[in-house]
Amino acid sequence: MEFLLYLLLGAGAGVLAGLFGVGGGIIIVPVLVFSFTAQGFDPAILTQMAVGTSLATIIFTSINAVREHHRKGAVRWEIVVWMSLGIVVGAGLGALTAKAIHGEYLQKIIGVFAIAVAIQMAFALKPKASRGVPGKPGLSVAGVIIGWASALFGVGGGSMTVPFLSWRSVPMQQAVATSSACGFPIALAGALSFIWVGWHDPRLPVWSLGFVYLPALLGIALTSMFFAKFGVRLAHRLSPVLLKRLFALLLVCVGTSFLI
Repeated sequence: MEFLLYLLLGAGAGVLAGLFGVGGGIIIVPVLVFSFTAQGFDPAILTQMAVGTSLATIIFTSINAVREHHRKGAVRWEIVVWMSLGIVVGAGLGALTAKAIHGEYLQKIIGVFAIAVAIQMAFALKPKASRGVPGKPGLSVAGVIIGWASALFGVGGGSMTVPFLSWRSVPMQQAVATSSACGFPIALAGALSFIWVGWHDPRLPVWSLGFVYLPALLGIALTSMFFAKFGVRLAHRLSPVLLKRLFALLLVCVGTSFLI
């Protein structure tokens, strides 16, 4: 039954990854927390497992999303390269931060983050365009911050990368596409970091690789790669205002449940 849930979760995450450039982790993490709780995993580490597993699934989610965006010529690769240098460092720091926080407190932090993302999406809040894309050092510093937060929350970074690039005068379609491309190094560095920091933890359930739960990774990856391309096509064809507001309502419910 749990594996069927993971398959459905992967389909939804794939669509979200392509449609909003958010990597799907903002939904994967809460569902995994509820699933792992129901399976009786240790409360002290199950949130870290949800975050680590989410990041591992985004590796697969991002591949098809990036291919579709690249095929449409929307990815700014010169931005991706320099942000990725900082992302790798930030993701490692984020994994260490997550390990140091007890699972219940980490859930509350993620709940606040989900509500903040919901407010931003519902009201289309975004900073006014600045002077343009920063230089290479500026992109790397931004990558460190986004990589750290993404690893802490188990997301692909789109909820931060897209507003940042929009603020730096990158057109929205290119911002979403470039954010999707940045999601791959975030997910890869973050997943490897969670595997490392959780290695040989005595509280881990069977079929775990550090803080990555392999059955969930397999189920989500199987469907997310296939459905990501549908999200990309919707992003290039539809105005997603209503979808964003519905998604924001879901995030408010998820964030509130974590806080209470």
